Amino acid sequence: MPAWLQLMLDSLQPLLWAGLVFTIPLTLLSFVLGLALGLVVAVTRLFGPRPLVAIARFYVWVIRGTPLLVQLFVIFYGLPSLGILLDAFPAALIGFTLNIGAYTSEIIRAVIASVPRGQWEAAYSIGMSWSQAMRRTILPQAARVAVPPLSNTFISLVKDTSLAAAITVPELFQTAQRIVATTYEPLILYIEAALIYLAMSSVLSALQVRLEKRFARYGGFLEART
Repeated sequence: MPAWLQLMLDSLQPLLWAGLVFTIPLTLLSFVLGLALGLVVAVTRLFGPRPLVAIARFYVWVIRGTPLLVQLFVIFYGLPSLGILLDAFPAALIGFTLNIGAYTSEIIRAVIASVPRGQWEAAYSIGMSWSQAMRRTILPQAARVAVPPLSNTFISLVKDTSLAAAITVPELFQTAQRIVATTYEPLILYIEAALIYLAMSSVLSALQVRLEKRFARYGGFLEART
């Protein structure tokens, strides 16, 4: 067996373990929390009072206008100067959550605004309150339109978690870096890490297609394209 192939086989288990223990949980937690934050920010920007709207806009402006890596450095390396000490994983979780919250808020805001006003009027006409109309009428329709961009955001997040290696989170990419430090084979190990990320993204892309088709059965975006 070639030495490079043996090296890849030997390093596969620790790389997959790092992905299972750190990369996947970090991705899932960040996306769920970021999606919840994005919903709050989007609803605030659409329906909130002016002071809160201004705060929400400022948050989105700052997060979207600065690199994710810089945000992680500010949280992990910068906050200790203010007496706020965070372990690597919580710091990464906060950073990714804030980042995803800003981007998903724009997606959610756009899809909610795209729902015809007549849907609001129809909900009010049968006695629904604002919260009932939002929960039962507006959000289900908006969710169908939001599936493709939110899915793309999730897939991008899987790859972006590699940035957590810069703040010492022992996820997949940093594990590859540690193996490189002992084997001195950067090309082989980084290609192997890239292949693992590619495999995860491919699986998620296939799931995204299935999810889009499922939503399309109920009058979603695929019919609108035809």
